[in-house]
Amino acid sequence: MKKKKDPRTFFSGGFKNFIIVLLLLVTSIAVLDQLTRYSLRTHEMSYSAFLKQLEQDNVASVMLRGQDVYGKLKDGSVFETVILYNQYLWDQLHQHGVEVNVGTASGQISFWYIFSFLLGLILLGVFWYFVRQARNQSGGGGSGNIFNMGKSRARMFMPSTIKETFNSVAGAAEAKEELKDVVDFLKNPQKYKRLGAQMTRGVLLIGEPGNGKTLLAKAVAGEANCPFFSISGSDFIEVFVGVGASRVRDLFARARKYSPSIIFIDEIDAVGRHRGSGHGGGHDEREQTLNQLLTEMDGFQSSESNIIVLAATNRPDVLDKALLRPGRFDRHVFVPYPDLVSREAILRLHAKNVKIDSEVDLRKIARGTPGFSGADLANIVNEAAINASKHDQETVKIKDFEEARDKIILGKEVKSILQTPKELELTAYHEAGHAMITLLLPEVTDPLHKITIIPRGKALGVTHSIPEREKYQITREELRARVMIALGGRAAEEIMFNTVTTGAYSDFTNATQLARNMVCLYGMSDSVGLAVYTQGDTSFAYSQATAQLIDKEVNNILVTLYAKVVEMLQEHREKLGILAKALLEKETLYASEVYEILQITPRIDHSFLEQ
Repeated sequence: MKKKKDPRTFFSGGFKNFIIVLLLLVTSIAVLDQLTRYSLRTHEMSYSAFLKQLEQDNVASVMLRGQDVYGKLKDGSVFETVILYNQYLWDQLHQHGVEVNVGTASGQISFWYIFSFLLGLILLGVFWYFVRQARNQSGGGGSGNIFNMGKSRARMFMPSTIKETFNSVAGAAEAKEELKDVVDFLKNPQKYKRLGAQMTRGVLLIGEPGNGKTLLAKAVAGEANCPFFSISGSDFIEVFVGVGASRVRDLFARARKYSPSIIFIDEIDAVGRHRGSGHGGGHDEREQTLNQLLTEMDGFQSSESNIIVLAATNRPDVLDKALLRPGRFDRHVFVPYPDLVSREAILRLHAKNVKIDSEVDLRKIARGTPGFSGADLANIVNEAAINASKHDQETVKIKDFEEARDKIILGKEVKSILQTPKELELTAYHEAGHAMITLLLPEVTDPLHKITIIPRGKALGVTHSIPEREKYQITREELRARVMIALGGRAAEEIMFNTVTTGAYSDFTNATQLARNMVCLYGMSDSVGLAVYTQGDTSFAYSQATAQLIDKEVNNILVTLYAKVVEMLQEHREKLGILAKALLEKETLYASEVYEILQITPRIDHSFLEQ
């Protein structure tokens, strides 16, 4: 839709107004030029010098204005001077043939000065007109000049421009079900008011980034067919105290004008954090903004305006309690990572405009992407399409999806790293050690997906497993198995080469963090107990003696499990060697190939490729 010109805007006159501005500028330049020339030509002359020039017949003409004399010498120069009363001056001027003109008394302003003064007033008026028009034109949230600093920066979407509905959001069935109440209230407010029900005015969307919180908010506006105001929490905050509160007032004032309407505040934790945590105590800009937000949400609660405030965050734990009390954001809608059914629906939604090969099974791709957010799934479709385009394919094939998933999870292949045969052999045994522990603990580990000694991201090799299903809780045995898998690479190096390298650094970091979580967070240590010990959290502070006990228990877990890993790999040393040699030969092995090489009972295969 073509945007119509604002009739109040100065530039709506187009070429005509451009000519007016151009003429004013040219005239101003001409006037300034004349005044400059006049000031450069004219010089002050003493009375004695004037009489001397007169005696030498150098004066051509004079203008007498009381005691002020403005004259011109015969060489063309202009001068001015002040004379004393002299009854013989007229005779002297006549004797030397000077042209004499008489003007009014001193104090009369010349034409050029009058004109320049009026022109200055006109230019000042034009400037003020521009300022007023700029304020009117961007008064709906613009931030282009200082006059709009207190205006809301929210973008307004009218119902005709909002194309999203609940059909545009794949998955998130429970979240959509809760938000349907909001849509129904906006469409039929009397349905609730007739029984005295007060519909919640604040809905907090909670979920990790990429799971569709913003899309859900827009879908609510599309379903309700009402104006939608979208703003980020950081857009309220400014360096000047009071600006954020002013923007909050302006936002709610605009929303009331278009009631019923929806206000959406993304990343509300930027403005809604616990009060008292700022450096300025209770008077800093952020807290004043939050106070104004709380006031506005109370204010429109009792009004007749039908306004719903939707907000999104992935940090509900840092929000101020006053913001979450009943009457404000009292309805919390969780937007989790999509499950298997939702992932398949999201993939189908994003694959609509992509030429997918007939052999591609989107359900199989959905099964192989647990833990992916909606944004990740959109990215995997896009990356697969990019990969197919680079190879001049007619359609996007299974191998493109496989490469896209590996790139997102493991990183892009790094072909510039050159390793010696000895280094490649050590990397192969390192990755084979990870894989063997995964295969030897089938009851408590995720199925093996892929092993590669081709560098990806920052790793020289990768052993990757994919869960069979979504997991919502993890047992102690599973955590211990994850620690053992992380330690398997270093153990294989030590067993086969009787040496150790720095390549296990990231594995040790992961293993240490898992062991510390078991001790400090999950109560999985008999010696430390069930208490939660969190570093940097004053509410769970602990003594130096406890810290030493924690360190001792973490180290004990790592040492005990490492010894167990070494024992398991020693027992299956032959299979470890077979797997490492196969890896050196092929560089990349999928799970089905590993099962065949080692003659192990296959588990579920998450590879998209048919082996």
